[in-house]
Amino acid sequence: MKKSWILIWLLPISLICYVGNVLAETPEEKGLAIAIAADKRDAGFETQTAEMVMTLRNRQGQESTRYIRTRTLEVEGDGDKTLSIFDRPADVKHTAVLTYSHGLEPDDQWLYLPALKRVKRINSRNKSGPFVGSEFAFEDLGSQEVEKYSYKYLRDEACGEWECHVIERYPEYEYSGYTRQIGWIDKAEYRVVKIEFYDRKDAKLKTLTYSGYQEYLDYYWRPDEMFMVNHQTGKETTLKWSNYKLKTDISERDFNPNALPRLR
Repeated sequence: MKKSWILIWLLPISLICYVGNVLAETPEEKGLAIAIAADKRDAGFETQTAEMVMTLRNRQGQESTRYIRTRTLEVEGDGDKTLSIFDRPADVKHTAVLTYSHGLEPDDQWLYLPALKRVKRINSRNKSGPFVGSEFAFEDLGSQEVEKYSYKYLRDEACGEWECHVIERYPEYEYSGYTRQIGWIDKAEYRVVKIEFYDRKDAKLKTLTYSGYQEYLDYYWRPDEMFMVNHQTGKETTLKWSNYKLKTDISERDFNPNALPRLR
């Protein structure tokens, strides 16, 4: 139902427990409580549309750009549904990716490739693969339900102009490409500042940074830019977001896998 760290992770409170007569809180309890509070904090946007410019950059600095429209639908009692539709360049025009996020059960994902004129279901074992050649993986695309991970609070520290919580989470679902992720979240408005991703050998793989946050509907924070760098390959991906609209007039029928070939 809620956003992943890739879109927005809002962390306001912690969980308190008692051991004997002593007020106590383990790092794991605090991390879990923060994740639960984050899940609740971003609830209620109902639907969202936005436009995105994706720029891919290789180690030599060569660039390619893609223009994408996105739609998101909140689902009560389950993960969100997200849809990405490619408009440009011509070789990817009308490509579409649809994700139904779940808890520990594998997400459902479909990819429509106009050149093949068919909808392809993405195997749950391939979720760690790159999304259309970018440094974002397929598993990064959907909402990340609380139960997908175990958590640990690490510390508070300065992060640029803000003071941040530092939280670690560990995938509990099968076939993840990560052993863990570490996120920096500002304590004032609970905006994600940075995420580090560690691969299956627990080596630092990628870092994602967020910038240009703006507030929508006097409550929901969304970034204008997300920048992912792959430390192992030197490749980079920049997402520049615009035209966010929340509580828009879209519905369940806009997220039908059978309708992907007809999307324009």
